[in-house]
Amino acid sequence: MRTDLFDFDLPPERIALRPASPRDSAKMLVVENGALRDQTIADLPHWLKDGDQLVVNDTKVISAQLKGRRIGRETEPKIEATLIKRLDGSRWQALVKPAKKLVVGDRIRFGNEGKVCLLGHLDAEVEAKGGEGEVTLSFSFHGPALDQAIADLGSPPLPPYIASKRTPDDQDLADYQTMFAANEGAVAAPTAGLHFTPALEQALGARGVGINRITLHVGAGTFLPVKVDDTDGHKMHAEWGTISAETAERLNTARKNSGRIIAVGTTSLRLLESAASEDGTIQPFTAETSIFITPGYRFRAVDVLMTNFHLPKSTLFMLVSAFAGLDTMKQAYAHAIANGYRFYSYGDACLLFRARD
Repeated sequence: MRTDLFDFDLPPERIALRPASPRDSAKMLVVENGALRDQTIADLPHWLKDGDQLVVNDTKVISAQLKGRRIGRETEPKIEATLIKRLDGSRWQALVKPAKKLVVGDRIRFGNEGKVCLLGHLDAEVEAKGGEGEVTLSFSFHGPALDQAIADLGSPPLPPYIASKRTPDDQDLADYQTMFAANEGAVAAPTAGLHFTPALEQALGARGVGINRITLHVGAGTFLPVKVDDTDGHKMHAEWGTISAETAERLNTARKNSGRIIAVGTTSLRLLESAASEDGTIQPFTAETSIFITPGYRFRAVDVLMTNFHLPKSTLFMLVSAFAGLDTMKQAYAHAIANGYRFYSYGDACLLFRARD
């Protein structure tokens, strides 16, 4: 499909720079059978029924944004790196800028004013370079020691549409994690999960709604715009995910008993659809997925999607358009813009009921 079909005008003031407080006070636009209803996140239990199953992503965001300088040559330019994919115990794929300042074999020393790495300096060698600023970094530490050094020196990798407007701070360390965060490995938050609070979890339980945890380590591909004119030419970055046998069985049993599967976030949906067989049965899953969902895709596992408001021409807006219909989503986004909804990672949410054939 043509990429420009998924474009729309978004006033910059609609971009949220901080989350709502409390988290479940954010707005929630319910989109069902073409009807639009203005609600809040705290209203979520009223739209679900006994036996429904929420699926949340329990990935934990690492402090993947590192600042340093090239060392060992006559000049020492500043280098910024965003870790995007762990390759092994000491090697990461990263997006760096300015990439043109680096060649294979260069050494980068990472640090951060006001932060101390208890293990000393964190150095990395540029092992390989790819296109679009991607490099392979081989670090001087390995395993848990490297993880600790990254935690000591790094900062939350806020999306560029937030980081370009303000400096990330210590408040983001808490704000950019969901209450479900447990398994480290993401470089971007599964943002729909940011809206949940213990009070909301309790209200959902009282309603008879189950909460199920799966893991998809969100990669920096979520930041990248679609630059090709046709969606067929876009390549998704692979992300690692896992669904346990127990969780798959619980979800399949719920569906057999007329319970609905509600994906909290596009990351949960993409993993569930990757694990689903043709008849909709969810299989245990531990692998990478690069599933790219656009209109015309036949959904097999997910009945309802809770998600934030996404960028124009992004893979995520394409996904929600596939789920609820392109015309419906354009109407919903126009309504959201006109009625003061807040967009992107720290913004408001919508609850989408899947368009039926």
